[in-house]
Amino acid sequence: MKIVYAVLGWLSLVLGVLGIFLPLLPTTPFLLLSAALFAKSSDKLYNWLMEHEVFGKIIRTYWEGNSIPLKVKIGAVTLFWCTILISVFTVASDKWWLQLILISFAIGATVYVFTQKPPKK
Repeated sequence: MKIVYAVLGWLSLVLGVLGIFLPLLPTTPFLLLSAALFAKSSDKLYNWLMEHEVFGKIIRTYWEGNSIPLKVKIGAVTLFWCTILISVFTVASDKWWLQLILISFAIGATVYVFTQKPPKK
């Protein structure tokens, strides 16, 4: 069973990494899932993930207060809006209803991100 947990942990980690670059795919939930799966499969994998400069920091920040640093909020929202606007003007250029859905989704995501509490000092 440990092998299954490890494989699922790696799959979740790959999805989390993709979520860094794809605006509709979440990063943090997949990293949290990877940590849980690695904890069940291998201390070595779990420790590697938790000590990782990027992934470990995201997981620890979340566990320590369910918060998103302002710098990360701004970066995520900027990348998200760039991707949405590219989609609006290319893929959905002749579909007003799709443009409306994309813009509405972007506004909702932006509001959600900026209403998350800041990290504890």
